[in-house]
Amino acid sequence: MLSVKSIEAKDTYFIRKRILRDNRSDLSVDFEGDDNEGTLHFGFFEAKKLIGISSYMPASNPEFKGAQYQLRGMAFLEPYQGKGLGAKLLTFGIEKLQEMDVDICWCNARTPAVSFYRRRGFQTFGNTFTIENAGPHIVMYKNL
Repeated sequence: MLSVKSIEAKDTYFIRKRILRDNRSDLSVDFEGDDNEGTLHFGFFEAKKLIGISSYMPASNPEFKGAQYQLRGMAFLEPYQGKGLGAKLLTFGIEKLQEMDVDICWCNARTPAVSFYRRRGFQTFGNTFTIENAGPHIVMYKNL
């Protein structure tokens, strides 16, 4: 059985390390804002096994107006990638933000994920930039 639940920041660390940090022990998996008031962490579970994660943090990008949240660290374990589960997890998070009257959800999307976010109504903003140890990214946003 598949389900999405709220989790703690520390629950995201295993998948962040494995997927987003290529299992490198020299790279941090805790994000600035993980424990701030208002930050949301969601886990996608198959039965009791955590297979995917996403975090949403109150963060303002000066290019956007209104109440904003930044999506960070969305990832799934390898056997669960490409099966449509990311779309379900993203939809869950966006619905929670809409319930909170958030105006904009934005993220620094890895360039290989741009088409994934575009299919879900996100738009690109600005130019591609590189995040050290994470590769090329571009800002994407969705008006809620």
